[in-house]
Amino acid sequence: MKAGGIKLIAKNRKALFDYEVVDSVEAGLVLQGTEVKSLRDGKFQFKDAFAASQKGELWLHRAYIDEYSNGNIYNHEPTRSRKLLLHRHQIDRLAAKAQEKGLTLIPLEIYFKDGRAKVKLGLCRGKAKHDKRASIKERDEQRAARRALED
Repeated sequence: MKAGGIKLIAKNRKALFDYEVVDSVEAGLVLQGTEVKSLRDGKFQFKDAFAASQKGELWLHRAYIDEYSNGNIYNHEPTRSRKLLLHRHQIDRLAAKAQEKGLTLIPLEIYFKDGRAKVKLGLCRGKAKHDKRASIKERDEQRAARRALED
């Protein structure tokens, strides 16, 4: 019997602020053994990470998984490109949409689902400065409303 549930490793809050998410999809992640152990320790960073299509496959670039502390000479390279596992029709659809002007694939979350590493990819469009101000205003209003309810 499999261990159920989702264990969140990291959430890309900066991407949700800088980008408008048009669509999202869950993808599997091809990892080496020391990468899995390092992820279980929560050693992951999204900084400058993105996904791109190459030769009909989807790859995650610039995602930083720290080296495993108890690893040996076979430890992984922290910023290597990692293959994403999706169905062919999903890859084709995302690659076609990513070719549109201003759209890019950004990792939004990384987590373990039933013991397997997954990444939630968002098809995103960059926000203009005034859109970011609106997001800040909305966030501040929600925070004020929560505080008013608590008092």
